[in-house]
Amino acid sequence: MYGQVCLHAGGRRSSYGQAKDDLVLAYLHRSDQHWRGSLRQAAEAAGADPRDRLVGVFDALIATTERDGFRGCAFTRTAGETEPGTATHAVTAEHKRAVRAWLTELAREAGAADPERLGLQISVLVDGTMAAAALEPRPECAEAAQEAARSLVAEACPARV
Repeated sequence: MYGQVCLHAGGRRSSYGQAKDDLVLAYLHRSDQHWRGSLRQAAEAAGADPRDRLVGVFDALIATTERDGFRGCAFTRTAGETEPGTATHAVTAEHKRAVRAWLTELAREAGAADPERLGLQISVLVDGTMAAAALEPRPECAEAAQEAARSLVAEACPARV
């Protein structure tokens, strides 16, 4: 992704300037807002129960990965093309931490015995879904991850009586 933005901005991958870095950072900022908003909307649409919201997150992935031209997670692709310690790499890592923190908070609200673990497990499923769907953009990838999330949530979060 990073290299593509640099090439489309008129430079070679090895000779980009600050303006191109700024362009990538602006794109990532907009993508962060859009993607986290989509995840939240899908979670909220799943209902009031935090267990349902953890599973509902995958409805956003189903919709996203069905989109024509889907190429995977912009943050993961950018992280793979940038050096650790750069502003661009830091933004990609912060996005992933923020999503995981939100999922962990949902897991805590759902009554998970180990919310950090469940938040990590769900975030790994989200990232894996995005990677798999980049190669095979079809809803079955996200649907399979949603089923796995449902099992993880059922095991980790006791039903409330």
